[in-house]
Amino acid sequence: MTKIKEYNVPFSKEVSSRYGGETIVLCYQCGTCASSCPVAKTTEKFNPREIFRLVLLGERQEVFQSNAIWLCSSCYNCQERCPQMVEVADVFFALRNIAAEEGHLPNMYLEFASALINDGRIVPVSKFIERKREQIGLPPLKSTGTDALRKILAATGFNNLQLKKEAES
Repeated sequence: MTKIKEYNVPFSKEVSSRYGGETIVLCYQCGTCASSCPVAKTTEKFNPREIFRLVLLGERQEVFQSNAIWLCSSCYNCQERCPQMVEVADVFFALRNIAAEEGHLPNMYLEFASALINDGRIVPVSKFIERKREQIGLPPLKSTGTDALRKILAATGFNNLQLKKEAES
């Protein structure tokens, strides 16, 4: 448990105290970020202005339950156009870090963690790919031991994602 949670600091203060999240308190909801966001134009699930509003209002659970923070493509269009100089993509970086620390991750990341720990790769190499590699003169992919990778992932806490996925199964 972090000191921020122990002292009941408001959610917006917690975000602004993080690297990348410092400028969220400058946002006054003008909507420029949403108007220039390519992701917001393709899906109604993502609206940076709405997410920032929720953060500023302290709606922590609503922000993390929607998984919308994971949709930001970090294209920096919003950041380049923001009249208040809010570093929008960086704020999403901070929000993702908080979410990851608390275990609010999309299932895709849990599956990535499990595949990395078990196979050393995110995506398994199929027989089709192995044959194609051989046809174009590439050497076969050798299955390397995952012991070193497991140690690295354990040191960073990434292996906890696999444990969470296994607990959900």
